[in-house]
Amino acid sequence: MTSLDSGLGPGVDAELDLSGDELVSGILSLKPAESKRLIAKAVARLPIVRRAVESGRLIVSMGTTNAYVAEELLGESIAKYNFAAGFVADQLDQTDEVERILPFMWVKGQVLDVSLEEIFAQGPTRGLLMQFEAGDVFVKGANAVDAHGNAAVLTGNNTGGTCGGHMGVLWARGAHVVVPVGLEKMVPSVIQASRKCGIERLKYSTGLKVGLWPIVNGVVITEIQAFQVLCGVRATHVASGGIGGGEGSVVMVLEGKDEDVARAFQLVESIKGEPPIRLRKGELLGTIEQMKARGGQR
Repeated sequence: MTSLDSGLGPGVDAELDLSGDELVSGILSLKPAESKRLIAKAVARLPIVRRAVESGRLIVSMGTTNAYVAEELLGESIAKYNFAAGFVADQLDQTDEVERILPFMWVKGQVLDVSLEEIFAQGPTRGLLMQFEAGDVFVKGANAVDAHGNAAVLTGNNTGGTCGGHMGVLWARGAHVVVPVGLEKMVPSVIQASRKCGIERLKYSTGLKVGLWPIVNGVVITEIQAFQVLCGVRATHVASGGIGGGEGSVVMVLEGKDEDVARAFQLVESIKGEPPIRLRKGELLGTIEQMKARGGQR
């Protein structure tokens, strides 16, 4: 950790800006749904994701932020609540299995359809996962992120859920794990937090009891990385929170060339008003039950 990282000052190893460019700055706020849209656009633009879509393998697993990623890649809207396994609303909760939309998968430019027989035999992603190689990409959202770039996923499944069934294969083969997560989910330390959770350890809970699975070597994409990818500007998280529907907002300062910062603000204006995700219990939009009714098609 440098002195810059510790907050003590720029440090003797700080680099000078010798470009001669005149930089400008601006401040903005993003509500959680707006952040999800911004982050999703950046994930869809990542070179490793583009390569995986076009010439490799890509799995976008379940999660609300991942629903936005799927939309950006598919070019069509999906029911975001139905693309979640667990969620936090009035309490720690989960969707019913019949409500869930399956993960989206790509192989060499084509969206992969999995038969109902395979889904019920081994799960929707296992077949493609076992074909993964270095360079292929698995997109997994998170419930926590810290300043060191560690992320973590809550799991209400006592065998580890998605992380338990996938991470061993991904790490062993050297595949990329991309983690889109908003700064509203910032915690002091993912490692410390993970030591406090555990389904069998917790005596009391509001809703589900959960474990917390740390992801310490993923490609974490927050609003900070999103602005860099999409607009080439430096973003600093300076404040959080709000009222009147602004709860969970993050406040960012952007710095860069005038034309780049202006482009970033134009982008933000285009995503302002992104509606929050609403609970859709009982609706079967794009789910396995709907697939059954359509003879196995999404």
